[in-house]
Amino acid sequence: MKLTSKICDIFEIDYPIALAGMGGASTPELAAAVSNAGGLGILGAAGCQPEELREWINRVRTLTDKPFGVDTLLPASVRRASQTANSDNGPDPMEQVKGHMAFAQQFMADQQLEKPSRAGRPSNNETKPPGKRLVPLSKEFFEAQMQVIIEEKVPVYAAGLGSPGPWMDEFRYNGTKVMAVVGAVRHAVQIASSGLDVVVAQGHDAGGHNSPVGSLALIPQVVDAMGNVPVMAAGGIGDGRGVAAAMMLGAAGAWIGTAFLAAEEAGILQFQKQALVDGTEEGTVISRSVTGKPARLVRSKWTDAWENADINPLPMPYQSMISGPILAAASAAERADIYPGIAGQGMGMIKAVRPAKAIFEEIVEVAETALSSAKHFV
Repeated sequence: MKLTSKICDIFEIDYPIALAGMGGASTPELAAAVSNAGGLGILGAAGCQPEELREWINRVRTLTDKPFGVDTLLPASVRRASQTANSDNGPDPMEQVKGHMAFAQQFMADQQLEKPSRAGRPSNNETKPPGKRLVPLSKEFFEAQMQVIIEEKVPVYAAGLGSPGPWMDEFRYNGTKVMAVVGAVRHAVQIASSGLDVVVAQGHDAGGHNSPVGSLALIPQVVDAMGNVPVMAAGGIGDGRGVAAAMMLGAAGAWIGTAFLAAEEAGILQFQKQALVDGTEEGTVISRSVTGKPARLVRSKWTDAWENADINPLPMPYQSMISGPILAAASAAERADIYPGIAGQGMGMIKAVRPAKAIFEEIVEVAETALSSAKHFV
């Protein structure tokens, strides 16, 4: 019994499993490995500067001739904030940044962290393509990313946060398939009205930005609301049993992230991969300490500091100005106690660092076995 669904026809892949577009971790090498194994590899480009994104797209094309996708963020809150930046609606975030910097600097001093030469998203890349550097996670940054994606005519685009609606005409003209990650039925209904191809229902179990609703409850409700629009399930799906369970809930496939963070090809540092192997299902926490939006992270001294301090995280993109130097310094010093990374509650299922192909093939095999055995329960 081969694992298959309408997702395979939409994306022209062998198995209805997609690599989650994990920012910085879902590299060209990891995306290509998943695509070559028969799934849909997706680049986690949330933090990529435009020219770096173009280089990533070109690189993945040299590594696979299979379909692949690109994931970025499109938070409506950032666009709204840019429209009201010059109004008198509340305190100026840039003024608040100055005050928050003092907290961050004291944290670095307490933890004996050295200031990095350049703050930014931790990366395993040795080189960066030249080009104008935009403020990460800003309106201009998101729009420049989208321009690259449209120009490069990528096979699949995935909105990890927000709606791709404003770009749908260009995507349709290019033949790009479009998907979006949602955490509530109302969000799924709103985004589906733009005419996208697939919705990803991502529950509270997931790593990174996620939903306040648990995956087991969210997935069937989104499936019911979407009608003919296929739904892929995400959040806490760490092996083939999770894939089988999601499909029994009505999903047409799975969007998997944390399991692939432990892949040899994943773009996180080796000490972070070891932290995943050593971690358990209790080792994560929801925190706004990194991007300003609630996200599931591996618990650390940094997340604890924000939880215990009498200070509120700033909205996106300002919070990243505070957290960026901390995370970069912790990465350079290989401090797993300060920045072990981002992961979902499936972290406890990770037992070793392995090639992505081996991880993918095991997920498929176990899912097929589980679904084949389901008839024994009735």
